[in-house]
Formats: sequence, C-alpha cells, structure tokens
Amino acid sequence: MRLVVTGTPGTGKTTATRRLASRLEADDSLPALEVVHLNEVLEDEGLYTEVDAERESKVADLDALAERLEGRDDAVIESHLAHHFEADRVAVLRCHPETLEDRLRERGESEAKARENAESEALDVILSEAVEAHGLESVYEIETTERDPDAVADELEAVITGERAPSAGAVDFVGYLG
Repeated sequence: MRLVVTGTPGTGKTTATRRLASRLEADDSLPALEVVHLNEVLEDEGLYTEVDAERESKVADLDALAERLEGRDDAVIESHLAHHFEADRVAVLRCHPETLEDRLRERGESEAKARENAESEALDVILSEAVEAHGLESVYEIETTERDPDAVADELEAVITGERAPSAGAVDFVGYLG
C-alpha cells in the first residue's frame, strides 16, 4: 500500500510521519511501510529544475521525483507535493490558517510566504488537488490545529489500517479570508 501524506507547509506532515515511522518500525502488527520524506529527497538529490527567488522555493522536477519513487509501493510518502504521485490513500493534513501562518513565521518564513500559504490553506488548494487527482473515495482529511503530533500519527495509523473512513470537505477555513 502507498499512502501519501500531503498538506500545506506547516500542517505537521513531517513531525507526524516521523512519529508514524517509529510506530511502523516497532509494531509488527502494522504493515512494513517505508516512510519517505520527499522534500529531503528533492534537496539531497537536487531533483528540482530551478529556484524561484520571488516565492523563495525550489521548483520540483515532478517527473524525476516520480521516477525516484518507482518501485516504492509499500511506503508512506510525505510532502506538500505528495498528492501529485500515485497512491492508494491520500491523507491531507489541515491546519487553521492563523495557526499555520504563525508556525511558518516561527520557522523563519517571510511574512509574504507565510500569508500565501495561509491563504492557500483557507482556499483548500491541496485538498482540491488531491480529490481531483485521486477521487473522494481515496482522500482522508485530518484536522491538525489543536492536535499534538502523536494524535495526528494515530489518525494516519487509522488510515493505514482501514479503521478510518475517507473524508474530504469537512474542514472549512474560508472565513479566514473575510
């Protein structure tokens, strides 16, 4: 099974999937899934086509990343780009835009980039892309705003084990834009 964990930067993907990785390694009752942090692969292997100075980000080479993921069918793929790749299940982590903006600024992101990501979150950009690419029946929306990383890892584990039903569209942050 391939689970992709996606969401706007700052929603807690990396932290939660690191907690999940520890569980997958320690618990024989869970499937043996490799956890791949795609942004680390992009950085370590230079799988980007350019650096967008205005947006302060690297432009990923999606074809090269897809090629790099070939054969990794028993995996959890984590990145804000993960929904662009083949998957059996897609977990979209969501966070209230105000909290997200604060987290990103605390990480050292510029005001403009933090605001852009918060607005994308309010507009459901990644959720919409995930549903369009994979269908409602494969998408699992997980609200992370008030949850600690272990609780989010619990939700991801429930997605893997089939104990959680698909869901999309339950989280609404559009009021943030008002």
